[in-house]
Amino acid sequence: MRYEVLEYFEDKQDNRRKYFPGDAYPRRGLKPTAERLEELSTDKNCRGVPLIREEQKEDKEAQTEAES
Repeated sequence: MRYEVLEYFEDKQDNRRKYFPGDAYPRRGLKPTAERLEELSTDKNCRGVPLIREEQKEDKEAQTEAES
């Protein structure tokens, strides 16, 4: 499952890797736990806001259409 980054953050569990809004999460080769995904996608993290959201099928279609 892929996620879209909503807010800039540095992943403390991935050597402080920087993620910017619009980036895909996780990076290739990283397998975050279900708990980590829940933490980042809700306000249950140190920032208190959702940092990622699950990519929606229509998001991918809209991006492909916009690039055409």
